[in-house]
Parts: sequence; structure tokens; C-alpha cells
Amino acid sequence: MPDLILHHARIYTQWPHHPWAEAIAIQKGRIIAVGDNDTILALARSHTRHLHGQGRLVLPAFTDAHIHLFDLARRRGQVALYDATSLEDMLARVRDHAHGLPPDAWVLGFGWNESTWPERRFPTRHDLDAITEGRPAVLWRTDLHAAVANSEALRRAGIDAHTPDPPSGVIDRDATGQPTGVLRELAINLVRQAIPPMTEAQAAANLQAVARDLHALGIVAAHDQRMKDHAEEGPEAMRLYQRLAARGDLPLRVSCNLEAAHLDEIIELGLQSGFGDEWVRFGHVKLFADGSLGARTAWMLEPYENEPANTGMFLTPPEEIAAIIQKAHRHGVAISIHAIGDRANRTVLDIFEEALVGGSNAPPLIPHRIEHVQTIQPEDQPRLAQMQITASVQPIHCTDDIPNTDRLWGARGRNTYPLRNLLNLGVRLAFGSDAPVASPNPWWGIHAAVTRERRDGTPPGGWYPEQRLTVAEAVRAYTLGPAQAIGQDHQHGRLAPGYLADLILLDQDIFTIPPDDLPHTRVLLTLLGGEPVHQIS
Repeated sequence: MPDLILHHARIYTQWPHHPWAEAIAIQKGRIIAVGDNDTILALARSHTRHLHGQGRLVLPAFTDAHIHLFDLARRRGQVALYDATSLEDMLARVRDHAHGLPPDAWVLGFGWNESTWPERRFPTRHDLDAITEGRPAVLWRTDLHAAVANSEALRRAGIDAHTPDPPSGVIDRDATGQPTGVLRELAINLVRQAIPPMTEAQAAANLQAVARDLHALGIVAAHDQRMKDHAEEGPEAMRLYQRLAARGDLPLRVSCNLEAAHLDEIIELGLQSGFGDEWVRFGHVKLFADGSLGARTAWMLEPYENEPANTGMFLTPPEEIAAIIQKAHRHGVAISIHAIGDRANRTVLDIFEEALVGGSNAPPLIPHRIEHVQTIQPEDQPRLAQMQITASVQPIHCTDDIPNTDRLWGARGRNTYPLRNLLNLGVRLAFGSDAPVASPNPWWGIHAAVTRERRDGTPPGGWYPEQRLTVAEAVRAYTLGPAQAIGQDHQHGRLAPGYLADLILLDQDIFTIPPDDLPHTRVLLTLLGGEPVHQIS
């Protein structure tokens, strides 16, 4: 008999047989019945709690299919610079933040984006030296593919004019050969490794705080992505999630990726993708094919606009990618690979095509996936569906990246985030945010996917508007799409009998409001396993 009945609501179930309902009955964290008010209320017993929906819209709770959850927790308390409107504004924010830190503390921050500033240039170590009072400092660009460190941080990392570029990384230098402080791709790790690590207790506390923010946005599950070449991060994250789950304190359902450096150990232990339960699962092994648009390291078929010598770079040599994918596929381990540029996406698809042909000892139980799929040529788009590879896309990047895409790729923007094309071809879409690269707000993401406009309404009518989705399609990509991507669509992503009781109650009907109002949607109630984790009375 039900512990809780939510009734008199407009419930969008995503259940093919009954897409709409008025009431839902929950018992021991799962849905036991969905239907009209009279039928469901008749199931109530003396102990059943009642929740009146006030006629409001109810959806399956969201999954962020691409979020750096553990990294987001570790960055809690750092200075966020997404809203900095100029270099001067960024430096003022960092100065204020640094002033409140102990003298020996590191000044850490993230989110700056020079493409929106009047100066249109990266900060340098000299900019930071003037405001950090001798403390070491490092600030990540919004895409996390570039960072700027001050002179003290470079000194602690042992970086000087004689330091060679590390593999798959670049240390920017001035005309005299001295480091400017700008580090690209894996060169960032030289400084990162000098930063004192966070304790597990602090990471757990930060994770709880991050989860409260996500619950307020309607997010109850996450596909936790790995950072570049942080071989230690995945095991640390999975250990923390398991310990919290064991004592009933894990605030989100997590599918955790591990870095490709651990593939041999994973195979030796017999682990396969999908191992775990509804709280913690081993999802994919993470690889990086290339860099990013903003750092000008996305790997392209043709040079960047006005940069005839630059076609970006691969972060992992293609022959190494091929060896890893083939080995993983043979042993039941699914791959999650970052690919931004059209050459990166084509190369990865070529490698998958070869790996998926022929015999396999134990093919993965869950599908392989490409993260971002930012720009992909029309002839390559059908191949995602043909090979049943998940397109893990962050629609908020589509609109955030408009200025850089137009400036650096020009007319190739027509092949950037081709969401309508992919969906029409039968590609599985799983939406996420890439936080802390961007805001985790899914309502901003839905707005971007539906309008192809920035939140200020530009460009009017949308950027390549033929690629827009409907609200229902965007909701599916935040709910059922991520569940399918990890083999959990039998119990997650719908509101149907036997499914986990994860749902959200909204302040407005997103299916009927003007699209411009989508970003302002508020979540009034979030249930995780039938229990409220966020509620506005």
C-alpha cells in the first residue's frame, strides 16, 4: 500500500501507454500506480501521506548526463567568474576573493571567458601577480581546457623558460621565451599537481552542498565525467560515492566514469560497465580525442578562421584511442570519449566502426558514447545512429559558444550542435551541462535547445533555427535519454509502475508557456526515491 500519493497534478509520465496522468502512488521509493485521481486515491490507507499537486505540471526528475560532479564539489568555495564582463572585472573579483584568504592559501577560480570581454585576450601571470599578494593562484577558463597561473604558482610547479611543453599540452610563452602564465590542455596538470588535495570529509560536505543546488534545479542523478588525465580522480570519486551510499547519505544517483589509465586493472578485476545499483554504478571509461573551441585546440578538418596554420590538436593519438576502444569493447567496458571538432568526431567514428565489427568476448551492456559532438559533418551524423552511439550533448554550450563559433569556424557553424538532424536520424540524445564549465541549470539548457537563442533573446529567431527541438524532445533528453545511456531506462526516466520515484513539481507549465519564459522555471518540489530533497512551500 502506498506511503505517498501525489494527486490533482498534471503528470507527464513519458510512459507510452499513458503519457498523462492526474495522480501517482509511491511505496518504498518506487512508483506502484499511475492514473486518475479517483483510482489512485482509492489506494490510500491510514498511513498514506497525501500531497496535493494544485494542478501543476509534474515531470520525471532530471539527470545531468555530463557533469564533473566530483570536480564541482572540489571547486566549492573557489571564485566563480562566469559573469565577469571584462578582464578588469575578473581581476577585481579575484582580488576581493584573495583578500579574504589566509596568507598561504591558494587562490583558485574558474569560469572566465575572454570571448565576451572588450579586450578579447587571455589574462597573464602579470595580471594575477598584481592582485594576489604573493599567494599562488590559478584560474581555469570556462571550458577547463586552458588556465592562467601567476608567477608564484608557476614557481611551485617548477615551470620556467626551460620547461618543455608536456605531451598534449602547451605552455604559452612571450617573445623572450618566458611563460606568460597561460597553460593549455595537459600543461595545466603541472600546476594542478602542486595544489594541496582536499580531504575526503571536505569533499563529502561539498558534495552535499552541490547536491542541494542540483535538487533545487530538478536534478537527482548525474553521469560523473572525469577531467583530463586525472587518473586518481575517478577512484577517489567512486570511493566517496560508495561510502556515502553505504550509510544512506549519497544525495544523488551517480554513474561514475573512470579514466582510461585504469582500463587494464578494470579488465583484470572483471568489472564491466553497468556494475552497481540504482545509487552508484560504474559507467564508462573516459578518453579525450581533442581539446576545445575556446582554447582553439578542437581538432578540425580545415583550419580555424584567420589561423591558416591551426587545425587544433588531438589529445590522445588516434592509434592509442583505437587500441583502448578495441580492448575495452572486447571486455565489456563502454567508452565515453570527448570529441569537439569535426575531424575528432570523424576519427572517433572511424575507430568505433572498426572496433564494433567482428567478434567480441563480452560486448558492453551499455552503449558507447561521444561527449559534446560539437561540430560534425553531415555525412558523419548518420553513423552515430547506425552504431547506436549516444550523443552526450550540452545544449547550453550551443548558445554560449555562438560568438566563438562564428568567429573561429565561420560558416561551419551550420554543422555545430545539429540537434534536429541527429534526432531525426534516430540518434540517442543525452543532455547535460558540463558544470563547472557551464551552469548546471537544465532550464537554461532546455531553452537553448528549443530556441537556439541566448537568454537575452539573441540572435532573434535562433542561431541555425532549423536545428531547434520541441520542449518534449528536450525533456526526454534530460530524463529518458540519460537513463538509456547507462542501461537504466527500465527503472529511470519515466513515471510508471516499477520505476524509481524521482519526480519534480514545477511552478509553470513548460509545454504551454512562451519559450522565452523557460529559463525562469522554478522547481517547487523534488522527490528522490519518494522522499522530498527540495521543497518550496
